[in-house]
Order: sequence, then C-alpha cells, then structure tokens
Amino acid sequence: MTKTQVRSNSAPAPVGPYSQAILTEGFVFASGQLGINPATGAMPPTVEEQAEQALNNLRAVLEAGGSALDRVVKTTVLLADMKDFAKVNGIYARYFTEPFPARAAYQVAGLPLGGLVEIEAVALSGRD
Repeated sequence: MTKTQVRSNSAPAPVGPYSQAILTEGFVFASGQLGINPATGAMPPTVEEQAEQALNNLRAVLEAGGSALDRVVKTTVLLADMKDFAKVNGIYARYFTEPFPARAAYQVAGLPLGGLVEIEAVALSGRD
C-alpha cells in the first residue's frame, strides 16, 4: 500500500502535525477543513461564511489529490452548536449533488481556532 501526502496552497496549511489529505488505494482521505481563508489566514464571523469557506478549502484539497466534490463518498460535519445545523446544511446542499455522500454530523465541545464548523471527507480518486 502506498500512502501519498496531498498538499494544496489553495487551502490553509494544517494547524498541527497532520496532512491536508492522504491519497491511498484509490481514495483521498481529507482532513477536516475549517473556514479559514488561505490567503488571509482569517476566519469569517458567521457559521454560513465559515461553512462556505470550509467547503471551498475541501474542494481545493480534493482537487490536489486528483478528486472532486462529486467523487466524495462520505463526509463528517463537526459543529460548535447543533442549532447551526440547518444553516450549514443549506450551504452544504449547494456543494453536493445526488447521489449525496453518506454523512455524519456532530456537535462538539470545541473546534480548533474557535471555528464554528469543520468538514472532512473521503472521496474516490482518479489516481493512486
């Protein structure tokens, strides 16, 4: 089994000792993406803006790994407050089409850098 690190300059650098994604066995395993703007390092104030930026970051990482949002098979959405689920779901629905990926959503006690939402994914890759 080969394991290749995926790196995109169009997404924020990791905030810890992990890869943006790993490519192996025909899959891209993308780490959770926060709503950090990669150009400025800033995180917008609203959960909707953070969700949109997180999904744009996720798209950039997947593309760097030879994949795309339409090849995602599973996502996990982490929320600082489950009351934001409907808002995030509305943004999420603009990025994915049928057949929608399998998904889990959880409220967590906290997210890195005070984020309101984090989204990770597993996608099919076009290379390995």
